[in-house]
Amino acid sequence: MQALSPDALIIGGGHNGLVCAYYLARAGMKVRILEARNVIGGAAVTEEFHPGFRNSTASYTVSLLQPKIIADMGLVQRGYRVIERPKNNFLPLGQGQHLLLGGSLEATQREIARFSQTDAARLPAYYAMLDSAADLLRDMALEIPPNIGDGAAAMLTAIKTARRFNRLAPLEQHNILKLFTLSARELLDHWFESAPLKAAFGFDAIVGNYASPDTPGSAYVLLHHVFGEVNGQSGQWGHVIGGMGKITELMAEACKEAGVEISLETPVAKLLVEKGHAVGVRTTEGENIHAPKIVANVGPKLLYDRLIRPADLPTDFRDMMAGYHCGSGSFRMNLALDGLPEFTDLPGIGDHLKSGIIMAPSLDYMDQAYQDARRFGWSRKPVVEMLIPSLVDDSLAPAGQHVASLFCQQFAPALPTGRNWDDERDAAVAAILNVIEDHAPGFRNKILGQTALSPLDLERKFGLIGGDIFHGRMSLDQLWSARPVVGAASYKGPLADLYMCGSGTHPGGGVTGAPGHNAANVILKERSFLSRWFR
Repeated sequence: MQALSPDALIIGGGHNGLVCAYYLARAGMKVRILEARNVIGGAAVTEEFHPGFRNSTASYTVSLLQPKIIADMGLVQRGYRVIERPKNNFLPLGQGQHLLLGGSLEATQREIARFSQTDAARLPAYYAMLDSAADLLRDMALEIPPNIGDGAAAMLTAIKTARRFNRLAPLEQHNILKLFTLSARELLDHWFESAPLKAAFGFDAIVGNYASPDTPGSAYVLLHHVFGEVNGQSGQWGHVIGGMGKITELMAEACKEAGVEISLETPVAKLLVEKGHAVGVRTTEGENIHAPKIVANVGPKLLYDRLIRPADLPTDFRDMMAGYHCGSGSFRMNLALDGLPEFTDLPGIGDHLKSGIIMAPSLDYMDQAYQDARRFGWSRKPVVEMLIPSLVDDSLAPAGQHVASLFCQQFAPALPTGRNWDDERDAAVAAILNVIEDHAPGFRNKILGQTALSPLDLERKFGLIGGDIFHGRMSLDQLWSARPVVGAASYKGPLADLYMCGSGTHPGGGVTGAPGHNAANVILKERSFLSRWFR
């Protein structure tokens, strides 16, 4: 039965929308989620893409999901299970060379020592530097950034943040400032001399980031990818049994138990605004749905450029949003395979196939891929990461067969010279498969079926403008009190009773749940204050 008069409407049923809905409902609010697709979960879904083959459609690996949210929603008790990668990354380098990172520190150092004894010796200090910075991010992930100019509240938050930073040793402060401002190459050149090792670490700097490893600020994106954990192990990544959709399936279960109503196939066409207040939404079917609180789990570009009339927004806010950068340069594929790939540089079946397989042997390769994409629309030799989750989760494919996730970088959010991704998709797929074929000859012959999502496809299917998996670039000008823009950092924009809970807010992209958690806190604190004031 449809709930009457919801206290809050949430636009979009991705993981952050589910997290926000859960906390609001647990506090006694009537909540309704409006999801455009016929499946809950947003970009974190598991779907059949070829007869008998299932895989995570978009988001494909887990690390950043907040432990507090896992515990509060009872996800482990509901069946949440993650298998850690035995090795973090495998880089086939050509000419019989490879780099295999992960496992114990000692094992990683032995591997690196094959290329540089100096780099192997420096590795513990590098890890310690990253851990120190990642600890700061972990501490701040579930905090509400201050809106600059918000008076005493903003001042208190700023003081708290400054005190946390001041407790660090001068060297730690120095390193954190470098991480936020340097390019990935500048950072890694300072630490290491081996090109393969710099490639392994530098890959994280361009994931979901349409940029070169030489782009200033790209070092922060590297850091953003290491502040998570799996099964209590910091910095680890893993495979969710059942795919990423298992996370949102269990979140939806928790939400329903808390009383949340979930409406599928209910896309929102427009936000209803009256006298500077968000009062409801209009669906594509023409239904008007009203609620005292509207919470957007869509990106800021989608929300403010497409769902709200320009006349309903202040001019200065429109100007700031016009400069909000979206478009992560990503291309996503799923493959149904009749067997496992055989890599020339490390033949056979082993832990390397359960790792993130990164086909980009150097920072120079990554930079060239970016320059190619800027010039032609996509790289003729793109950066390709492959995961084979069916090696640890046999529910995804028939016995003896496998699924592979391909997450590929350096594809222009919008093609130059007016070309359309619908016309260029097949050529881009061919370039991706050529890269894999170079490292694993005969790979094409193992493909039984595939799906391919260009940046335009990601926008159409999941509402990711420009295919941006982070809902907006993760650069210093779009972080913390400036995410998405200055004055709209505390999960609220210029319209009263409108809130944001997606990755376009702090702490940014990835399956973290933190924006949903934090937005719910803002709403509940305001509600508590008003109930005390007017009772």
